Amino acid sequence: MSEEGRNAEEVRYRALLDLDVSRPEAREELVTGLHDESWRVRRAAAEGLVRLPERGAVVERLIAVLGERDETGARNAAAESLAGMGASAVQPLVHLLGHADPDLRKFAADILGQLALPEAEGALVAVLLEDGDLNVRVAAAEALGRVGGRGAAFALERVLSNPEPLLRLSALESLAALRHPPPLADVVPLLNNPLLKRSAYRVLGLIERTEVVALVCRGLAASESRSTREAALVALGQHSARMADGARPAMYAAVGEALRRLLGAVSWVTSALESGDIEVKTGALVAAAALREPRLAPLVAEVAQEERLVPEVMRTLACFGPETGRELLASMDRLSFPAREAAGQVLVDMVDESFVPELVQMLDWGEVDLKGVAARALGRTGALEAVEPLAGFLSNPELAGVAARALVALSAGFRAQVLQVLQTSLEQGAQPVVLNALVRVGGTAQLPLVRRIAREASVPLRATAVEVLAAVDPSGGLELARVALVDEAPRVRAAAVRVLGQVGDVSLAPLLQRALSDDALEVRLAALEAVGECGAVALAEDLEALVRHPDGAIAFRAVRSLARLGVLRDEVIQHAVAHEDHEVVKAALLAGAASGGGEALALGLLGHAHWDVRAAAARVLADSREERLLPPLMNALLSETDALARRALVDAVERLSGR
Repeated sequence: MSEEGRNAEEVRYRALLDLDVSRPEAREELVTGLHDESWRVRRAAAEGLVRLPERGAVVERLIAVLGERDETGARNAAAESLAGMGASAVQPLVHLLGHADPDLRKFAADILGQLALPEAEGALVAVLLEDGDLNVRVAAAEALGRVGGRGAAFALERVLSNPEPLLRLSALESLAALRHPPPLADVVPLLNNPLLKRSAYRVLGLIERTEVVALVCRGLAASESRSTREAALVALGQHSARMADGARPAMYAAVGEALRRLLGAVSWVTSALESGDIEVKTGALVAAAALREPRLAPLVAEVAQEERLVPEVMRTLACFGPETGRELLASMDRLSFPAREAAGQVLVDMVDESFVPELVQMLDWGEVDLKGVAARALGRTGALEAVEPLAGFLSNPELAGVAARALVALSAGFRAQVLQVLQTSLEQGAQPVVLNALVRVGGTAQLPLVRRIAREASVPLRATAVEVLAAVDPSGGLELARVALVDEAPRVRAAAVRVLGQVGDVSLAPLLQRALSDDALEVRLAALEAVGECGAVALAEDLEALVRHPDGAIAFRAVRSLARLGVLRDEVIQHAVAHEDHEVVKAALLAGAASGGGEALALGLLGHAHWDVRAAAARVLADSREERLLPPLMNALLSETDALARRALVDAVERLSGR
């Protein structure tokens, strides 16, 4: 397209976007746009027609465009617009299903499928079973896969024996989409049909009959056809996803026996694990679990790159024996990050004391995540030899947490040894997490040490000691927190304030009031949270004053604590809405919505300068489920330029209009 042509297209496109849909001429101007040579302009026209009032007349006009045989672009754009009309388009389209022209009947079935509304089910079923045109029946079969319903499922079952393979294929695909298992006897004859077998195996995987595993195994052992085996893998994955854990051993045994009869089974499963088809890959995981071949373990772990398959990956790796653990250990430095995570979790459950030498060696590897896996696994070995290597990481900021947790696990068998290394590490200035581990292992007997640390140790340890003591001994923790409120370090004072919020009550309001004016910001922020947490309503007036504070972090927490106390007044909300920090504005909007007065506030914020406030306002209005709010939302949508705010407005319009 020439520069001049692009400029002209842009002018037409913007003219439709800016069109005032309340004008009487708007409908025909948009219909003219449906016939434009540019697909962008046609799409803008289609979207514009959806926004028009008097939908009944618009739907009839769009159906008239569908009948313009020589205007392919306009017809497709009209169909797109009809698919956005919701329930108001269903009956006119159902009427169109009876038109003499099969082309229009097919259009009607396609659009009803996109609408996916149950009101169309009966008419589509009638077309599927009775229409004289194959293409129309196929369109009806495909539409019923989206419309759903018991009547649709039973009608689709009826055409599985139809002589037309295209109709049977559409019916199988729709039954699979509906997750509706047809009778096994209807599916078995289709498993050998080259055109239908992949879809037939998909619905076979939905059938809860014991015979299914044998049929799948027959397909897996089919040496003459890779496509048949892959279709059987798809069914295997589907069937396995619904299977109870108790039934899995029998399935694995049958599948393993079938695969061992297949020449090159390991190589083939390897290939399937690397497939780009996620359904094939899912079945390949089950096949790998049945084969239990250690060489497959790293490949199985790599499937964890598909996030939705992570549970099946974990289950598969868990089926492998101890040798798999060593296979995974050997390949750990070559695995992708998601694969390492999956392998690491399984490895932790697989190890025993015989793994300690390899795991200690792994602690020397350069990458922190691999060291973390080794540390977690050492904690599960139950071996005394694992204690000392873990102790070496207690002063490492990146690994102290995982090493401390691993030592807590080992303390079940070696409590005295673990206590000794934790106490020694604390004396040498270990990380604060070690103090938590010490109290978990040593219990209340360690409290004297915790109190001493709270007075004498480094700032991070003093702060941790205040919170650890409160977790084990609330009354003692409160007493220590009162003392710590005058600590020279803001971090310790903030920890003390958090303790007051967590285990204190309204009687501590004077202490929290002083903390609200502390010189350190982190102490003031902690105090704002603590006021709401312990229910100190007496400090509401102090919080209200802080809502106007120029620091957004302070104002935000003040709003949130007032809402938590249930004393956020409308006048204060208005002050918060006027705040320069948009997080404060959103906090006020959400608090207003939670108290039942958010709609008026949200309407006023649809024109806010920040896009995320406008988006938050749209979501609040959508949650109201009030259809009367549609006009202001649609007006806001017309002028919205930010993509994310526009998405929120579109979602709100769709929810309120029932689409």
